[in-house]
Amino acid sequence: MLGSAWTKLWTDHVVWTRDYIIAATTRQPDATAALNRLMKNQDDIGNAVATYYGDAAGRQLTTLLKDHIAISGDIVKAAMANDNAGVKAGDDRWHQNAAQIADFLSKANPNWPRATPLDMMNKHLSTTTDELMARLHKDWDADVRAFDAVYDHILMMSDALADGIVKQYPDKFRGAVSPTATSGSNY
Repeated sequence: MLGSAWTKLWTDHVVWTRDYIIAATTRQPDATAALNRLMKNQDDIGNAVATYYGDAAGRQLTTLLKDHIAISGDIVKAAMANDNAGVKAGDDRWHQNAAQIADFLSKANPNWPRATPLDMMNKHLSTTTDELMARLHKDWDADVRAFDAVYDHILMMSDALADGIVKQYPDKFRGAVSPTATSGSNY
């Protein structure tokens, strides 16, 4: 599952987020279809995680990621309405959700100390916010730069998460990790 399939799941996350942002901010009729596909991606990620951590963990991560997407939709709507208080409230909820995702990941894998996934999630939120704001301000060059940052970051995040799984379950990945890798999960 790891490798290109794992990377595709995470790149799909940012590609379908971008598709949704573009459709929603331009009030296109495909916004709902893009959002539905983005939500399916959260199921796909949860199912992939279930391969290593069990169905309950997969469902828990899916729920957290779907909350992540729902909150981002609230932020998009508030930003489009110039509702700064709504954007701030959504951003606060988004960061709380990021902390919950970091807690989940660090509990699942000892190779992901809480600060690591929390930093990755906060960077994901920051780069996605930059993407949204550039699009809303019709600063197309900044929008392209922001998506480059979003995309580069998700590739790094995907690799970091995959590395943690490989270190935790070295027997599943013949010779892919050092002999000092730890294993075990709290799920």
